[in-house]
Amino acid sequence: MSTDNSVNTLNAAEIEEISRHGVPREFRARTVLISEGDQSDAIYIILEGRVRAYVSDGEGREALLSVMGPGEYFGELAIDEGPRSASVMTIEPCKLLVVPVADLAEFVKRNPSFAMHFIRRLISRIRTLTDSVRSLALMDAYGRVARLLLEQSITDKGVRFVPERMTQSEIASRVGCSREMVSRIFKDLVQGGYVTLEPDRIVVNRKPPARW
Repeated sequence: MSTDNSVNTLNAAEIEEISRHGVPREFRARTVLISEGDQSDAIYIILEGRVRAYVSDGEGREALLSVMGPGEYFGELAIDEGPRSASVMTIEPCKLLVVPVADLAEFVKRNPSFAMHFIRRLISRIRTLTDSVRSLALMDAYGRVARLLLEQSITDKGVRFVPERMTQSEIASRVGCSREMVSRIFKDLVQGGYVTLEPDRIVVNRKPPARW
């Protein structure tokens, strides 16, 4: 994968330490955990399951920001006590550790290693957002789809693939174009032999060109 996931995930020892300051809770699939604009009061650490972070407008259109799994956390911007910058919904049944923001602030002060992890994560988020803005401003829709596939792919036993089969609607949301455009792009990528669509993953046979 193109990013170092250790920047985004907590290890078992870190989770055990911070769990003393939080309460474990279970949520059903498709539960809205936080809503954009809400008052910040807690950070959520994912113990089991996956969630998606997104922003939306008054007309119901959504833009997917990220999908997160075990060991990752969200809501860390609550530390400035400002409103939530995005909404987060469970994709599947989840078990989360809910840590009040006041306890988080004290935990960060008393744990230099976690504080550094926290800083590195924020830096990683800034870099990701900068790359996304650059992509939206300077690349066409095809280039954005190709970039997303390469960023999300991993290599195992000599095969490069995106481990989860993202829907065309999800991809369209991530790259800022229509689902119909994504459908046309994938048709070209498949016909060109760049990708193979399997039931549970997208195989990247060779690196797509930067522009079509």
